[in-house]
Amino acid sequence: MSASLANVIGYYRKLRTVSINPLGVLIICLGLVALQAGPQGFSDLASSWGFTRSVRYGSTESTRYLVETTGTGAAIFDFNGDGRNDVLILNGPGEIPLLYQNEGEGSFREIAKEAGLPAIGWAQSVCTGDIDNDGDEDLFLTAYGVNRLLRNTSGRFSDITANVGLPAGGTRWGAGCAMLDFDHDGRLDLFAANYVDITLEKSPAPGSMPECKWKGLDVACGPRGLPAARNVLYRQTPDGRFEDVSARAGILKPGGRYGLGVAVADFDNDGWPDIYVACDQTPSLLYHNLKNGTFQERAAEAGVAYDNDGRVQAGMGVAVADFDGNGFLDIAKTNFSGDLPSLYVNEDGSFFHDSAELAGLGKYKLLGWGVAFFDYDADSWPDLLIVNGHVYPEVDRAKAGETHRQPSLLFRNGGKGKFIDQSADPVLAILRASRGLALGDLDGDGRPEAVIVNLNAPPTVLRAPATAGNWLRVELRGTKSNRSAIGARVTVEAAGRRQIAERSSGGSYYSQHEGALYFGLGTARKVDRVIVRWPNGGIQTLTGVAVNETLRVEETAR
Repeated sequence: MSASLANVIGYYRKLRTVSINPLGVLIICLGLVALQAGPQGFSDLASSWGFTRSVRYGSTESTRYLVETTGTGAAIFDFNGDGRNDVLILNGPGEIPLLYQNEGEGSFREIAKEAGLPAIGWAQSVCTGDIDNDGDEDLFLTAYGVNRLLRNTSGRFSDITANVGLPAGGTRWGAGCAMLDFDHDGRLDLFAANYVDITLEKSPAPGSMPECKWKGLDVACGPRGLPAARNVLYRQTPDGRFEDVSARAGILKPGGRYGLGVAVADFDNDGWPDIYVACDQTPSLLYHNLKNGTFQERAAEAGVAYDNDGRVQAGMGVAVADFDGNGFLDIAKTNFSGDLPSLYVNEDGSFFHDSAELAGLGKYKLLGWGVAFFDYDADSWPDLLIVNGHVYPEVDRAKAGETHRQPSLLFRNGGKGKFIDQSADPVLAILRASRGLALGDLDGDGRPEAVIVNLNAPPTVLRAPATAGNWLRVELRGTKSNRSAIGARVTVEAAGRRQIAERSSGGSYYSQHEGALYFGLGTARKVDRVIVRWPNGGIQTLTGVAVNETLRVEETAR
C-alpha cells in the first residue's frame, strides 16, 4: 500500500465518526490523490537509489536523555573527486556514519568503513570544506562528547583532531557547525554552537522536575533547567593548527545559550561573514563581524533574537536566502510545536522583521527541524522546504493532539513576500520523524534533490517535479581565497531579475548542502551577467553564460 493511500484511509476512518458521508469524501480524496500523484508530483527515490539503511538514534518508544531527541544531519559533497555528489548521513552511538558513494545512473553504495569513517557516539552535525586547501573536501563533525576534524586524502578520511590542536577529550555537547574564513587569511576556521553543558550521568530523570514534564507526560529533561553552554570559534593558524579564539573574538560575551542550528552569511553586504545561531528557549544570536578578528553580538538590536512579541522561541534549524529580491540575505528559522517558523526579512543589512504570518507560513505550527530555501520550480524565486517531527515519541500514546511523526511542508514563493502552501503533495504528506535536511544534485541533471534524515528509519531522497523553468548551477574554486570558496557571493542577472547567493558551510539543521550554487531562471533564455565576489574581495564578471548548464569559475581576480 502506498503511503499516500494509507494516509487517505486513515482520514476515512476518522470520518466514520462524524455525521457526513465518509464514502463520498473518500472517493473525492482518492481522486485528489490520483491527480496529485501524477507526473507533476514529488517522488522519493531513496529505496530505488540504494538508501536503505536506517539511522539508529534513540528510542522509538520513550526518551531517557535529551540527546536522544535531537537527531542528526546529512551532507551532500563529492568526497572522492569523481565529479558526482555523494551523501553522508550521521548516526547514533555504536554506529558509524552512512556514506553513500554515487556510482552514477541512480546507484549509490554505502562505503563508510572503506572510507575510514569512525563511530563518534551521539553524532550531531556535519559541515564540509577544504580545510587544508589540497583539493579534497574535509569534514568537521560535532557530537555529544568530542567534536572531530577528519582530513580527506583522495577519498579516505583520517582523524586529525588532536594533531591540529583541537580538543580530543572531555565532554561537550557540540551542536550546529560551520567552516568559515572569518579573518580573510585564506584559511578556513571552525565555529561550533554548543547546546547544554551537562553530562548524561548528571541528567535528571524524566518527570523528576517541572522541566521534565510536557503536557502531563514524563519526558526527557531540558533544556530549561539545565546549564546553558557557550559557543566556540577556532582560528586556523598558518601552520595548520587551530587556536580557540572564542574569548578574544567576542563569542563568549553573550553568555550561555542553548545553541542549535548555525548559518554563516554576509548579512550586511560588507564582504565579511557574520554568524547566526538558532537557540532553544534562549534568545538567538547574531554575531556581526567587525572585520578585525572580533564579533559584536546584536541579535536583539537587529530583530532576530525573539518573536514579534518579544518572547524567546525554541529555535532549531536555519536557512538563508534573498527570498524577496531586495539584495539582502534573509533568515528562516524553525521552531518548536505550537509556534510559527520565523521568517526574518532583512530590510537594510542592519534590521530585520519577522513576516512569517503575513507571508503565509502560519497554518501548521508543527515542530520544525531542517529548513532550506529550495527553488524547486526554477521560477527564480526561492521556495521554502521544512521537515518536521516531534521530540517526544511519547506523544503517540497521549491525547496531546500531536504525533511524533509529522509531514514535511513546502511553500512556493509567489513573489512580493508571499508564499503559497504546496504541502498537499502525497510524498510530502507522509509522516516522518525528520531532523536533518541537505540539498544537492545527485543524478547529474543540474537540479538539486533533497535528502531528509529520519530517526530510526531510512532517509528520504526527494526529487522535485519536472518544470519548464531554466536554471544555472555555479561551481567555484578559490586560489588566493580558500579553495572551497566558502564566503564567496555570486550575483546572477537574467531577464531583468538580479539574484544573490553565497557559498557557505553549515545551515539547515545540522546539515551541509552541496557547494555548488543553484539559481532558477524562469523563462530567461540567457544569463546577462554572473558576478563573483571572492572572500578576499576580488571581483570577476562573466557574460554570455548559457542557461541549463553548470558554470565552473576559478578565482583569477586579485
